[in-house]
Amino acid sequence: MKINSKKMNILNKFLINLPTPSNISYWWNFGSILGLCLMIQLISGIFLSMHYSPSIYNAFESVIHINRNVNYGWLMRLIHANGASLFFFIMFIHTGRGMYYGSFIKKKVWFSGTLIMLMLMGTAFLGYVLPWGQMSFWGATVITNLMSAIPYLGNMMVTWVWGGFSVDNPTLNRFFSLHFMLPFILTVFILMHLIFLHENGSSNPLGLKNKIDKISFHPYFSVKDIYGFVMTLFIFSIILFKTPFLFNDPENFTPANSMVTPPHIQPEWYFLFAYAILRSIPNKLGGVLALLMSILIILTLPFTMNSKFKSLSMYTHKKILFFMFVAIFILLTWIGAKPVEPPYVLMAQILTILYFSYFMLIPMKTKLIY
Repeated sequence: MKINSKKMNILNKFLINLPTPSNISYWWNFGSILGLCLMIQLISGIFLSMHYSPSIYNAFESVIHINRNVNYGWLMRLIHANGASLFFFIMFIHTGRGMYYGSFIKKKVWFSGTLIMLMLMGTAFLGYVLPWGQMSFWGATVITNLMSAIPYLGNMMVTWVWGGFSVDNPTLNRFFSLHFMLPFILTVFILMHLIFLHENGSSNPLGLKNKIDKISFHPYFSVKDIYGFVMTLFIFSIILFKTPFLFNDPENFTPANSMVTPPHIQPEWYFLFAYAILRSIPNKLGGVLALLMSILIILTLPFTMNSKFKSLSMYTHKKILFFMFVAIFILLTWIGAKPVEPPYVLMAQILTILYFSYFMLIPMKTKLIY
């Protein structure tokens, strides 16, 4: 009985009676939807790992075997492949909402969330290599080669990651091991993220430290979360059964061949904005630093945004700047899928400058909207 009462107290504190701002909207649903995405990826990934063979001689054929011979293997594969795209799409919205409504006011939550994003990107990259198609092989070769830009240690680190002198069997084996382990480590960081969040509760649309106007999480927001789950699964099902290969690269339906280079090497769509920034810098080391900073720069927001109201919805010019930033992000994603040739190179360079300029312009003070 003591154990049960202790569990109930934890449940009451962290879910049922959690004090939640009364004015939060459906934009706050995306955090719980990300939890749903994590569960989808974990379950489908465990089932796929039972039939996958992490060998350069069998990896591609094992994926075909899963699709054709394993009962509902095709469904597990499609859920896992498209689930990654869903995960990133929801994560970008979740991060964008945090930037717009000033969620970075809670520093520990914001920093842990950024770390989770970086870990998720690493996990997704490792998973993209596993099918051992043409784009998987060449994508791994290009991205891992970026470490060679590190002075003195770069070439040694690349050789160490590869387990040899090229992307080969040891590389695939260690990528599979890391891809399997990282989601469980990621789950621990997500639990820490939730603990930090529940110290003072969620942020609110005004971006203020409001400790008064709060109501219990259940049933007011638990119902909204369930509605968000249903709508997400409905849209995901439509993509899954109508256009299951919408986000797949056609090159990845061909087995990896180190002797044939694809005409245009590119990562998955959710990395394209960072890939476009990388390619826009002529210097290799500069490109790698710009790639990292395209994510890490959001860590500056808690320190540069000194206005009383952290939410951008309270300021005219900041709202305009934010939606311009969203447009820049989309354009960089589009350019990342284009070949390295005029006019895309110049467009990428201009958009890269504008991308980083946003984080210098947004802290500027202005009058409130009344």
